[in-house]
Amino acid sequence: MSPRKSIKLNVGGYAPEFLSSDKDGKIVTLKDFINKNQLYYISMVKMVYHLYHTPVCTKEACEFRDRYEKFVDAGVDVIGISCDDSESHSKFSMKYKLPFTLLSDKDGKIAKSYGVKGLLLPCRTTFIIDTDGKILMTYSALLSATSHIEESLKVIQNLKLKQRNI
Repeated sequence: MSPRKSIKLNVGGYAPEFLSSDKDGKIVTLKDFINKNQLYYISMVKMVYHLYHTPVCTKEACEFRDRYEKFVDAGVDVIGISCDDSESHSKFSMKYKLPFTLLSDKDGKIAKSYGVKGLLLPCRTTFIIDTDGKILMTYSALLSATSHIEESLKVIQNLKLKQRNI
């Protein structure tokens, strides 16, 4: 068996397409999110991480929940992806009252296609992807639950300012 190769996605490159099921078992693809005719340029913030119900992942999901309106006001979809199944996502979403989409990556194909891989611990990476499917930001911080949100909001604010000046 050959070693699992990680792909490094770069800002400006295109986000890989994916097929997944949400917390309700509905099948979705990346195109379901990026092809929306939204007011703003940014289409989504996508966080890819390993498992729910772990302290840092739970804190990060709740922080996205608590600041969710800032993303919505900017015209941004928030999507969480982990290797948990749809039933686990549904329970997690209800328990913590999460307003955003949770997707299952049980086989790890999405994480692999996005280059999200840790050495000993699972990796936590956030992507901002525009309506054309281009990656505008990647951010990884394994043990920081709040820095993903802070960095994403900074990038979104800067992009909105640039868009207004065009």
